[in-house]
Amino acid sequence: MEPQIDFIIAGAQKAGTTALFDYLGDHPKIGLSDVKEVHFFDDEGQDWSAPDYGAYHAHFDLADRRRVWGEATPIYLYWKESLARIRAYNPAIRLIVLLRDPVARAFSHWKMEFARGAETHPFDWCVRDGRQRLFSAEPWGFHREFSYVERGYYGAQIEHLLSLFPAEQLLVLRAEDLEATPGAALAMVSAFLGVDAPPPPQPRRVHVGRDIAYPSHLTPADEALLRRLYAADMARLKALTGISYP
Repeated sequence: MEPQIDFIIAGAQKAGTTALFDYLGDHPKIGLSDVKEVHFFDDEGQDWSAPDYGAYHAHFDLADRRRVWGEATPIYLYWKESLARIRAYNPAIRLIVLLRDPVARAFSHWKMEFARGAETHPFDWCVRDGRQRLFSAEPWGFHREFSYVERGYYGAQIEHLLSLFPAEQLLVLRAEDLEATPGAALAMVSAFLGVDAPPPPQPRRVHVGRDIAYPSHLTPADEALLRRLYAADMARLKALTGISYP
């Protein structure tokens, strides 16, 4: 049987996945894809009745079995069929999920899309009327750029993940903890992947938002709206993981 990758950092977007990928790149027993986000299991152009795993594996040096191999594509947690496709690929794979306060995550996501020109509307419109744009997306109800609110429903996403994989194959971390105490977070990741913990690293920040003139800021009204929208899902998340925001 062809070697398979051992783990995936599956989400969430704008929740520290790039920083974790960067930290893991220093670990001698962990091997990573040649690009951070391979975007294989969310590829709607793939023939999922006979997926080309050879093309996927070309991003890794899987002949080197001295290391555990993985990638980080944070849309996988959110994208409609990605997790089921991952299960079909390797039902024993280990999944790492980083979470961030969903309100802060949504605003950071909007800033990223605005800075790169994909978004032209203000944040307050995007999290209200702008959510209707997802109903003209393909697959229906899912959108790569405009899913500011939807990607923050962590409870539903983790519940879906746990319907496909046993809990012992999932590690959930808070982005806030990775930023504050990276050594402790990396020790947890190392133990989860079955490798020795690295020496405590110097904290680092990667992919900090661009310093431009944004037309919006996160208002108390925006935050109150989002907290209401997320309240039931946060209760679900806490029941599943013990993690809750705010």
